[in-house]
Amino acid sequence: MIRLRPGPVALTLAGLIAVFLLLPLVAVVPISFTPTRFLSVPSGAWSLRHYRALIENPVWGQGLWLSIKIGLVASVVATALATAFSLGLWMLRPRFANALFGLALLPMVAPPVVSALTLYFLLVTLAQWNDIIAYDRWGGVALAHVVMVAPYAVVVVSVALAQLDRRIDLAARAMGARLFTRIFRVILPNIRFSVLTALFLTFVLSWEEIGVTLFVTSVQAITLPRLMWMGLRDNIDPAIAALSVVLIVLVVVILLARAIWEMRAQPERSR
Repeated sequence: MIRLRPGPVALTLAGLIAVFLLLPLVAVVPISFTPTRFLSVPSGAWSLRHYRALIENPVWGQGLWLSIKIGLVASVVATALATAFSLGLWMLRPRFANALFGLALLPMVAPPVVSALTLYFLLVTLAQWNDIIAYDRWGGVALAHVVMVAPYAVVVVSVALAQLDRRIDLAARAMGARLFTRIFRVILPNIRFSVLTALFLTFVLSWEEIGVTLFVTSVQAITLPRLMWMGLRDNIDPAIAALSVVLIVLVVVILLARAIWEMRAQPERSR
């Protein structure tokens, strides 16, 4: 089997493009060590005051915890709904399956402002009957995120089901397996990695969501992205640069751990 390797020109171009894309991220690092109260590159002494502010100011911790809570709830609910919807289309194959699939993807293709305004009026109306799933409440933000991220989970799970051989379900059905047995013992184990991928993807999308969050929150439910947006809009707090560096380091550590794990797992697979 012939393996194609990139030439020196392709490697050089790829390296230049990577440097061009990563330079803005590298520029954040020195700014995070500025001793001043505004965003600037330190000209003399470097300071950790903004990293200490992330720990000492409880607002950042509250925003972090709220973003994690909303992300977990939104990802679990969105993935469960998307999996149930995709399984229904795959198993029943209704006449209007394409129309239903397109309807499920509507929040993905609709302008974000339209979705945000729709969710705003919905949550304001729900606020008249409850105090949890309402405007400027964490439950309302979670509901809005579910609506926005569920289409991505639908795509991931549907693609996995499209590649699954239907004969395994027919064989289980012919042997007398009931519906829930077929779903939980036959179908879901074969697409579990796609379901986990949808769960992770929806959590990341919920974690970084800011457009719709600005419309459905005010002063009570302040997520971490909204807190960063407020810092950039109101007073340009350098603590945002410090938080950005922390997030960048976290992502790099995760990617390196994944690369090391794959390098160790590859020799075992080749045996």
